[in-house]
Amino acid sequence: MNINKSRLAEITSLMSENNWDYLLLYGHTWRKDYFRCLVNFNFQGPHALAVVERSGEVKVVVSDPWDAEECSGATFAPDFAAACVKYLSTPAVAVAGKEIMQQRFTIDAQASATYAIEELRRVKSEDELVRIRQAAELSDRGYQYFAQVAAVGMTEFELVAETEAFLKKNGAEDNFQLIASGGTEVVGMKPPTERKLQPGDSLTTELTPQIDGYWAQICRTLVIGEPNDKQREAFAIFEEARQAAEDALKPGVNIADVAKATNDVFRKYGYGEYTGSKYTRVRGHNLGLHPDENPYVLEDVNYTVKEGMVVICHPNTYLPLSGYMVFGDSLLVTANGCVSLNTTERKLFHK
Repeated sequence: MNINKSRLAEITSLMSENNWDYLLLYGHTWRKDYFRCLVNFNFQGPHALAVVERSGEVKVVVSDPWDAEECSGATFAPDFAAACVKYLSTPAVAVAGKEIMQQRFTIDAQASATYAIEELRRVKSEDELVRIRQAAELSDRGYQYFAQVAAVGMTEFELVAETEAFLKKNGAEDNFQLIASGGTEVVGMKPPTERKLQPGDSLTTELTPQIDGYWAQICRTLVIGEPNDKQREAFAIFEEARQAAEDALKPGVNIADVAKATNDVFRKYGYGEYTGSKYTRVRGHNLGLHPDENPYVLEDVNYTVKEGMVVICHPNTYLPLSGYMVFGDSLLVTANGCVSLNTTERKLFHK
């Protein structure tokens, strides 16, 4: 069983501080991060549970017999709900991932350790950064491949399938990707469709490969053909907004101020109405064992940025000049600011 020893020490210390005798780290198919922050095992079944005792002993319970065979020391629970309730019935127990558990797995007595575990995960260790850097390097190569194979007449889902195959062949455990193509009618990204790429399209993607549990993300925009004046004008605003966010991102600042710095660029050019939730979801987010971790980069989210966090700041939104555009890198927060983990050229791509 591959246990993160330094994380286990942090968890047992947290348990002592809160007088928890047991801490349960729950994961399901989409949200494996609470479980994998301690046990680095990519389970394939629908559920997994790591049970930590204050002494430091760890037990792993899985809902699929194949996972029990693959993970040394894990126990297969045919009735996973009953196994959860058994551990949750013990005194002084807390759960990380409680909010994503099915109701039949839970009882009312346990405390939530979700935020506390997320806080432990926000500052990345050197070992974690090695894997995030590998994911960022693959995201660069993945985008280069994406831009290379995109062609008029190709459907969005064909392009995403080609990119997915490239990433998997080059070591990606998984990939989260959104895409959009078209003009001013495009108001956001989504899963790929049957739409065929056309000359003049603005082609956007958010590409997020996973290496050994850890994700890195890149966002870029490509025009099929020569960009028109409005597309270039829009991109110049996005470039300024991206730079403003990166200039603001440093230890000690409020993440809300990073979002404000981004949005103020759009406001300066008269596009403030496009910074709200109608046209954009977030101005960025934390990265790690989940591709969309807290804290979000939003003006109403108050969180003090810490050295060692990995954040993507992307001023992704709709503008009437161009339709939806995206632009952003995975950023490591350093002592004095931030550095990009991506090497892909920062420009409006076209072909």
